[in-house]
Amino acid sequence: MVVVPNEIVDQFREHFQSAVTPVVYRAPGRVNLIGEHTDYNLGYVFPIALSLACYVSIAPASHGLFRAFSRDLARDFSIPIADLPAAEPRHEWSDYIVGVAQQLLKLGFPIQPCDLYIASDVPAGSGLSSSAALEVATALALLGGRELPPLELALLTQRAESQFVGMPCGIMDQYTSVFGRQGAALQIDCRSQTHQYVQLPDTVQIVAANSLVKHELGTSAYRERVAECKEAVAAIADIDPGVLSLRDVSLEFFERIQDSVPLIPRKRARHIVSDTQRVVDFALASRHNDLLEMGRLFVASHRSMQYDYEITCDEVDFMVDTAIKLPGVYGSRMTGGGFGGCTVTLVKPDAVDAFQQKLTQAYRERYNLTPVFYDCEPAAGAGRMI
Repeated sequence: MVVVPNEIVDQFREHFQSAVTPVVYRAPGRVNLIGEHTDYNLGYVFPIALSLACYVSIAPASHGLFRAFSRDLARDFSIPIADLPAAEPRHEWSDYIVGVAQQLLKLGFPIQPCDLYIASDVPAGSGLSSSAALEVATALALLGGRELPPLELALLTQRAESQFVGMPCGIMDQYTSVFGRQGAALQIDCRSQTHQYVQLPDTVQIVAANSLVKHELGTSAYRERVAECKEAVAAIADIDPGVLSLRDVSLEFFERIQDSVPLIPRKRARHIVSDTQRVVDFALASRHNDLLEMGRLFVASHRSMQYDYEITCDEVDFMVDTAIKLPGVYGSRMTGGGFGGCTVTLVKPDAVDAFQQKLTQAYRERYNLTPVFYDCEPAAGAGRMI
């Protein structure tokens, strides 16, 4: 459902039976163009922030509660403010906002009784980072204009997800939601936690396609991949003690010593090392408007995820394999954590309609599902709306 910020004010008042005018904050989702799972290995990533966003409206209250309502889930949540510091995860949507509140408390930002009304048009489970958008929008709402440097905001919300929700994610999603810029991608160095803005060619359109599947294997497999990468680092460090993460491993060095790494960690490391290099190459190709090279790197990245990192699935592989055969398509790949979610495709602007029609027809015939498409225009990062 498309979110209209002005409507949220009315919906807030109706739901909470309040005459108060809330303040509304927005934080965008993101689509990662290339560099998948490289963030928690301290490599490079290349995302854009999206116009799709999460909106959190907030107003102080006198009921002594931290109270929230999710419009999209039609679910309420409340907890006494006094109980917030010691709250335990419930393994549901509220963990994301409670985790953020706890991180703010740890930094010395008091949380007062309040009502939060949450609405998002970032589709959950799509790989477009609905959770980070919720975390960042919630943090801004609870800060209420109090100063926190942008990098600290990104790190705080990442800690909420890794330490409270329990997902050992890297910094990319929250960082992109905070630092996004209209018209540009971010080449993020996840080790130094810095970024460069990279202008994308205006002769290509970025289209995300939601497969509408999300296999349950995703959460457990994510943790397995984190552990397997650590195992690869340990094996490589036996050869070069200076290697502290896979970011420290060049592609040339890895190709020389890969036989010393156990098979499964070797495959995981090969993807991380090569995809980190693909980010650098993609940024260079983008600066030179080399759409053929950008498309080639997209497909190479997908094959690496498919065969070395093993995080794709039949539906997503089918969408990529179908897309790259269609006229006007430069390249396609899965984006996000894996096991479903979205593909992202580089398409000539005048070929977008035909691309969507033909991919829809093929996907319906194969899986009896109709993919949902999103035009991915780079958008601004998080901030106050009303």
